[in-house]
Amino acid sequence: MSGSIEVEETAAPAISDVSKFSAEAIGTFVLVFVAVGTAVFAGEYVGFLGIALAFGLTLVALAYAIGPISGAHVNPAVTLAFLILKRLTPVQAAGYVIAQVVGGLIAGVALLAVASGLPTYDRAVDGLGANGFGEFSPAGYGLGSAIIVEIVLTALLVFVVLASTDRLGNAALAGIPIGFTLAVIHLVSIPVDGTSVNPARSLAVAPFQDGALGQIWAFIVFPLIGGAVGVGVYRLLFPRS
Repeated sequence: MSGSIEVEETAAPAISDVSKFSAEAIGTFVLVFVAVGTAVFAGEYVGFLGIALAFGLTLVALAYAIGPISGAHVNPAVTLAFLILKRLTPVQAAGYVIAQVVGGLIAGVALLAVASGLPTYDRAVDGLGANGFGEFSPAGYGLGSAIIVEIVLTALLVFVVLASTDRLGNAALAGIPIGFTLAVIHLVSIPVDGTSVNPARSLAVAPFQDGALGQIWAFIVFPLIGGAVGVGVYRLLFPRS
């Protein structure tokens, strides 16, 4: 006998789909409430840089908090990418998206409740951080500009998510580049359309801002197209993954 004690290794318990869906709902709630809340309540104080950092740093935190449970997608475009790569079944992907939308909508209701506590708040004038183009764009950019930034920047985000978590990368540090990519994306596109790159984020507040529902289709369709493009770029550069 060597005198050493052998420790029996036990496999980590399987995580149920219910836990994964719950994590996605909670994570999307946090992302919308904290990051969109920064834009709504503190935007005039922190500026575009502060808003961008709110989105990026919140995603970094979520990557480490719920990443081990669900992967911290908190974004239907990311979930679509995992579905395309067959890392989720269609049923699981549907559960993720439903959870993300529900979590986001609850956050939207909470944001409206907080905003309504300010006597001078006017939903028609002040809005609730919804995305938009044309007259609803922060700087007056049209639909064509919104289409380009949503496809290109969502593709970038999805590519970074997939590349950072690839077996060739360092998955333990993946939350950092993913979060900072989201921050940079916001710096680029907040003036264009308020930055979506996430249909759940857009759906979360569109029902509570005048005119936003009429344009919501663009912030569902084009981020999803961008997500698929991001998968294509990932497959091109990581062909064996």
